[in-house]
Amino acid sequence: MAAATPLPVAELIARHQDTLDRAVAAAGSRDYWSPYPEFPKAYGESAAADGKAAFEALLGREFELPGHPDGGEPVTGEASPYGIELGISYPHAEPDALLAALEAARPAWAKAGPAARAAVCLEILARINARSHEFAQAVMHTTGQAYGMAFQAGGPHAQDRGVEAVAYAYAEQTRLPRTAQWTKPQGKRDPLVLTKEFTAVPRGTALLIGCNTFPTWNGYPGLFASLATGNGVLVKPHPRAVLPLALTVRIAREVLAETGFDPNLVCLAAEHEGSAIAQVLAVRPEVKLIDYTGSTGFGTWLEDNARQAQVYTEKAGVNTVVVDSTDNYRGMLDNLAFSVSLYSGQMCTTPQNLLIPRTGIRTEDGERSYEQVVADLAAAVEGLLGDDARAAAILGAVVNPGVLQRSAAAAGGELGELALAPRVVSSPEFPGATIRTPALVKADAGKPDDLSRFLTECFGPVAFAVAVESTTAAVELLHRTTVEHGAMTAGAYTTDPEVETALIDACLDAGVSLSLNLTGGVYVNQTAAFSDLHGTGANPAANSAYCDAAFVANRFRTVEIRK
Repeated sequence: MAAATPLPVAELIARHQDTLDRAVAAAGSRDYWSPYPEFPKAYGESAAADGKAAFEALLGREFELPGHPDGGEPVTGEASPYGIELGISYPHAEPDALLAALEAARPAWAKAGPAARAAVCLEILARINARSHEFAQAVMHTTGQAYGMAFQAGGPHAQDRGVEAVAYAYAEQTRLPRTAQWTKPQGKRDPLVLTKEFTAVPRGTALLIGCNTFPTWNGYPGLFASLATGNGVLVKPHPRAVLPLALTVRIAREVLAETGFDPNLVCLAAEHEGSAIAQVLAVRPEVKLIDYTGSTGFGTWLEDNARQAQVYTEKAGVNTVVVDSTDNYRGMLDNLAFSVSLYSGQMCTTPQNLLIPRTGIRTEDGERSYEQVVADLAAAVEGLLGDDARAAAILGAVVNPGVLQRSAAAAGGELGELALAPRVVSSPEFPGATIRTPALVKADAGKPDDLSRFLTECFGPVAFAVAVESTTAAVELLHRTTVEHGAMTAGAYTTDPEVETALIDACLDAGVSLSLNLTGGVYVNQTAAFSDLHGTGANPAANSAYCDAAFVANRFRTVEIRK
């Protein structure tokens, strides 16, 4: 793929140095910062319409990746949860061809150095950002996210995570000096003098295995961490969410070509329905890094079998909220109602189990029994989602048949007594969309049958209001759940300092991040790049975190030359 207009790397370094410096500083301060506006109107009056038109121009056509390895029947089958026809076909190539192309592209990129690689990565992200409305359409119609969420989470917030990974990668690769003079005194003899050079050497080819629900938000940390540390990246999207990552690959290849690098440094591994290309690629000796978000079963398989690679996984967990007491009862209910409703609970951070003492909780207006709290929470969800248009904008669409089956099981009483039954929501804009409101199921921690249901992940629009003997029992159950089953998030409400201390101690020991007393516009299932860590790597739900030094540092090794 020939570059139409060569783009000097030195120019890119100068263009993006301020963004890189500020990103490194923000990761150190942990205060709010973002290089990209999160509001759709910030991108221009016509940006939304232009993005939609660009998306629609992709439908029903072959997705072009000039110069990309090819040689098989194009990949099709991607469908929109909103019921519209996509009809896009993607180039297909066999693993041998893809890996050979990546291996040939790696040497020049490895020699480019941390500053050049960071600048190229930031240019890729800047171009993706300029097309955020197009990406929002692509994310919406492959994941089922509502447009507002698809724009933010699939656009600027995902791009933030990419920049964050680049910043960490740059900082870790430049932690040691490029050269050093070593002088060892020898008393009356001449000193021993050596010149030492330290070079960050990439691991090799990286494999990114994308997820269905958040292809860019979950994909960009690994993609850009690997790329910025000198590795080529083979992008294997989820079969139901190819387009957002295919667009990413196309833009990355364009920038690489313009800057004089082989565009095959980033390739797309689209797979036919029913193929097992991820399993085949994961154990190839060329693959040295793997990033994966998805089911526990396959994540564990990767950890056990891809022994030649450094594997970073985000798997399933059971997220828990302890409700002990609050001084803002209405705010607590509204916050929880939104948290369990957002994107139909199809987030790895959505709270599933709400642990409530059966004797009730304390509020600013007195005691509330377990039954009252559950009824009030059900009413808060109903109030939030009472209007179909508003509900559709919060819930999005059901992403796959498995989620719909779990919703139906809850509706039929198979998961326990219903405090709030799910209902069908009609989208005025997309009549073909499958949308369901959350089910709120009562459960009792003292009943073994109930335990077996709520101590496994029930991904989707189902939450359990679990009666526990006491707050102490709730804290113990939070700890047990996290240690045994993993969790990406934990939340709690309490006005008691001793309970707060017990909760913090339990979460630190179990290795899960805790959100306390959220009653406003911040929710337990949302995290901010440069400030919040997504996951900890300290419990079974994930073996890594977005984004810390450990997430990037083992993607390269430092090799020393002494003279």
